[in-house]
Amino acid sequence: MSFSPANITALIVAASFAGGLNIYATVLTLGILSRTHWVALPPGLAGVGNVWVLVACGVMFVIEFFADKIPGFDVIWNGLQTVVRIPIAGLLAYHASSQLSPQMQILATAVGAGIAFAAHSSKTLMRTAVTPSPEPFSNIALSSTEDVLAVGVTWLATNHPILAGSMALALLVAAFLVARALLKAIQKPLRKIFRPDLEPKLTTREEPPV
Repeated sequence: MSFSPANITALIVAASFAGGLNIYATVLTLGILSRTHWVALPPGLAGVGNVWVLVACGVMFVIEFFADKIPGFDVIWNGLQTVVRIPIAGLLAYHASSQLSPQMQILATAVGAGIAFAAHSSKTLMRTAVTPSPEPFSNIALSSTEDVLAVGVTWLATNHPILAGSMALALLVAAFLVARALLKAIQKPLRKIFRPDLEPKLTTREEPPV
């Protein structure tokens, strides 16, 4: 890929979105592509191909692969990952924009962290909405889809950054709308479980005097 400002911006948008879903899969994909010289990444991202980075991300990806598919625990796991996904996505954006001016590099870091936060928040909201379902298959399907998206969007960003960036923004908006709709759908059942005192009580109809 050419390292024009537009391509670098699109790469940051797509990689940050993918990082918000699964930062380990994102860094691992970038690292493998860099290590195998499959694609040319911005010079600032050369470090993702380091062996120890690949090993660490590979181990954490396996752990997240299983932890993210356990109903209930997946919500806790995603909450803990807030302190991992967002800072690392911002760091990736910082290094990816190393060829730009210092001001643009700071802006790119903020944009990368912000997009990762939005993607991470939408993912967590969707998990919170889906977790109350009695069967585990919805969690597994949702987690698997997120893993595939993280890898697919990252790979696409290195080959067709503009397309990947546009797709990431569209998916981000769609994820937010779906998460919001799901949360609204489960609010009433949750209120019945946790706050039954708020439910209106039915009054018996008085019989008219004879």
